[in-house]
Amino acid sequence: MALTIDFGGIDLIRGRDCVVFSKGDAYSMPVSAAMLSGGWVGGQGAQWTTYSNPDRPTLTYSAGLFGGFMLWGSNEAADQYTAFTGQPLYYGYGVLMAGRAIISTIAYEQYTYASRISGPLVPLVYTSNAPLFMSLRGYWSIENELTLSGSPLAPALPCGVVAQLPKAVNEFRLGVQTKL
Repeated sequence: MALTIDFGGIDLIRGRDCVVFSKGDAYSMPVSAAMLSGGWVGGQGAQWTTYSNPDRPTLTYSAGLFGGFMLWGSNEAADQYTAFTGQPLYYGYGVLMAGRAIISTIAYEQYTYASRISGPLVPLVYTSNAPLFMSLRGYWSIENELTLSGSPLAPALPCGVVAQLPKAVNEFRLGVQTKL
């Protein structure tokens, strides 16, 4: 579903996983076999991994570490009118955003880490300017899941702040100002 918003005579149609308002550095990078088979959403965190060629920098799903985020989802350009359609999965590349940006994305945790593990689900409450981390699933979160999980890689470093709360006008996306 796409939402049309009127910005003083300019209609903005929002139907993407990740809407970019201010874009920093972005790179086309190879993705791991796991990402190729599972796909990804725009705004989802990525981290570096060793692929079949250890000399080639390659991305995989973030497990709480931050290398950047995927600018577009693997199937976001799934309409027949874009040159991008089908290319990420076919060629094995994704667009990594590794610089500062202001985005609005669906790739954020909606429930606490503890409740996702043991239930019942407890909603996360986001507040403006709250620090954001990458969750163990590679989504933006106000919880430092590396620390909560007892990972030896803890603590995670904040990689963004809440710029806009999820609400109807932004299709319940989280506004994020990334920082690196």
